[in-house]
Amino acid sequence: MSKRATFQHSRRPSMSRVSGAVVAAGLGASMVFGAGAAFASGTTAESVAQQATAQSKAADAAKKSSVDKKAEKQAAAKKKAAAAKKKAKSWEAPVSHYELSATYGTGGDRWASKHSGQDFAVPIGTKVEAAHSGRVVKAGPNGGGDGPAYGNAIVIKHSNGKYSQYAHLSKIEVNIGDRVKTGEKIALSGNTGNSSGPHLHFEIRTTPNYGSAINPVSYLKAEHVHI
Repeated sequence: MSKRATFQHSRRPSMSRVSGAVVAAGLGASMVFGAGAAFASGTTAESVAQQATAQSKAADAAKKSSVDKKAEKQAAAKKKAAAAKKKAKSWEAPVSHYELSATYGTGGDRWASKHSGQDFAVPIGTKVEAAHSGRVVKAGPNGGGDGPAYGNAIVIKHSNGKYSQYAHLSKIEVNIGDRVKTGEKIALSGNTGNSSGPHLHFEIRTTPNYGSAINPVSYLKAEHVHI
């Protein structure tokens, strides 16, 4: 072989070297692109996780808001019910376990005019309670000053300008000037005065005196008390 031929041969890269370079380049590219792909994949996963966390927090906040609103509605409903119950208890019937007898406006020989109250038929000695809180303005025999037909009687003045009267009592347990609360014991029922049998005569008045009575059943009904 000539020297020229030898020289040319020596400058030509061998196939094995070329193949090695290509493989190396390929591996390098693969490594580079693989790393980039992995980086991109990691970034996407982190973004998805952040979105999921944000959505979860938003869902929790919405759920909490819904629960809070529900709790507020329930609290408001309870408050309203309590207020209604309190209002209903602000007045009450003057006796328990009774039978209604003569009603308001009834005519008859027993009254100079029409019946001025509602009669509750109860045994003598039945506890009589204040129908509403107030101050005693009349208490004693002779209807507390309204006349002998009422027997022993009490009249209570209430803060709304109305008066309640309790008559035919066997015993009076309060004095003029006393302040009483709703449901407080004020007397025992009886059969005194112009009475055909044991009962409590009950009136609602616009003044403390006879002649100013209004229908007590209708009044109590307006105060959420049904008898």
